[in-house]
Amino acid sequence: MMVSEHYYSANPTSERNPQTWTFTLRGHEFRFTTDNGVFSKREVDFGTRLLIETFQEPGVAGDLLDVGCGYGPIGLALAKSFPNRRVQMIDVNERALELAEANKRANGIHNANIYKSDLFSEVGEQRFAAVVTNPPIRAGKRVVHAIFEQSRDHLVDHGELWVVIQKKQGAPSALQKLNEWFAAVEVVAKKKGYYIIKAKKC
Repeated sequence: MMVSEHYYSANPTSERNPQTWTFTLRGHEFRFTTDNGVFSKREVDFGTRLLIETFQEPGVAGDLLDVGCGYGPIGLALAKSFPNRRVQMIDVNERALELAEANKRANGIHNANIYKSDLFSEVGEQRFAAVVTNPPIRAGKRVVHAIFEQSRDHLVDHGELWVVIQKKQGAPSALQKLNEWFAAVEVVAKKKGYYIIKAKKC
């Protein structure tokens, strides 16, 4: 059986059709170029926007990590908002990474580091003040839960994982899993069926 291409494919083969548009996030106007084969190519989707706008800077020192960065809206918005933090951005999709690099340059951002990593495979032993993700729900619960568990292992003490997930796409089961792995879990915001969840490491 043929498996259709997804935005979490490592090497999208869909025909290129780049588009460039502007969007305001956290009070900053961004110019994004997107393409076929990446998630939410026509606009910054509602869940991602809600996560970006709800996120609060952690109270501990350290870099921020955007897992599954796509063409870059989360990581680049946080890099622009918190210029004294370094933001690392990872994805398995090479086309998305290429776009994220181009969008980093186009928006004059210098405190972001973008690189390919299948989940945390290339992150090494680094620890972060916060991990932020709009996880690839279509990749399945196994992948989503692996992101949660590996995020915990890559946070400094009192570091935070910030997640956006729709109720109908598994927010209740995500909360259950996060409560198994983190000392404190709270739903920071709910809107239009989306949950913004913050899970804190003790």
